[in-house]
Amino acid sequence: MKKSSSVKYYLSALAGLILLVLADQFTKLLAVRHLKNQESLVLVKGVFELHYLENRGMAFGLLQNQRGFFVIATTLALLAAVYFYYIVPKTKRYFPIQICIVFLTAGALGNFIDRILLGYVVDFFYFSLIDFPIFNVADIYVTVTFAVLVLLIFFYYKEEDLEVFTRKYRKEQRENEK
Repeated sequence: MKKSSSVKYYLSALAGLILLVLADQFTKLLAVRHLKNQESLVLVKGVFELHYLENRGMAFGLLQNQRGFFVIATTLALLAAVYFYYIVPKTKRYFPIQICIVFLTAGALGNFIDRILLGYVVDFFYFSLIDFPIFNVADIYVTVTFAVLVLLIFFYYKEEDLEVFTRKYRKEQRENEK
């Protein structure tokens, strides 16, 4: 890949990442301004509502007040995402994976920002019909993207398409050993 297209490749990913994180943060700001210390805003009675929650753990109340764990885990996840974005082939065939990496990174970063600045994550979407855990836009990025990745791996990519990742990793390992 030429240097100019390589720069464009990474800058477009960064621009997408920034827009997604800004969208997440904006919705959380709206939730704080309009939902905090208020009754839930029922959008569909018995089904869906907007309900403000300061989440100091993760889904289903797991790992409450484990901020240090979340900071370390998110930092490692972000580093892994950057690495995978770097090694993914820069071809149209792998464009869906590139998009998925950007969305996963945006989701992780959106909640990471909350944890660093606030000590908790702002959640506000609530499906009362099934008593689903309250979530936010960053959670949607991560959950939907994970589902898309599973579908891509099982139905779109062939085994040899995915071997490119292990080949490139093994090649880098051999070069580092020299």
